[in-house]
Amino acid sequence: MHWATEYVGRRWSATGNGPDCFHCWSFVRWVQRVNFGRTVSEIPTPETLLDIVRLFRGHPELQRWRAVDTACEGDCVLMRQARYPVHVGVWVDVDGGGVLHCVQGHGVIFQSLSDLQQSGWNIHAYYRFQGSGS
Repeated sequence: MHWATEYVGRRWSATGNGPDCFHCWSFVRWVQRVNFGRTVSEIPTPETLLDIVRLFRGHPELQRWRAVDTACEGDCVLMRQARYPVHVGVWVDVDGGGVLHCVQGHGVIFQSLSDLQQSGWNIHAYYRFQGSGS
């Protein structure tokens, strides 16, 4: 059984920090640490969409990730529903590939690229961890 299976169905929470409930960034941090041995910086939970955009643009954590054209197991997937990226998940190489992410109202789910699009998510970029602990 793939490691990602154990996460599907865990709850979403604005203040969640694992192991049973998460928000999208806390879920990425948890998976990177537990499954890939990578320490990823915390990002405070933003209150508005504008706060999210500002955090993604200016946070020093982004310097530890390199944009790549094709995702591999464990890469970070930055997503958007409109113009700006506001959501993040982890690429999983099963069933043709897809994103494991924690969504408000649903919790942790796995979605193929076509399922993501049907849910209104567009891939903004794939990022590969380049920092210490990789």
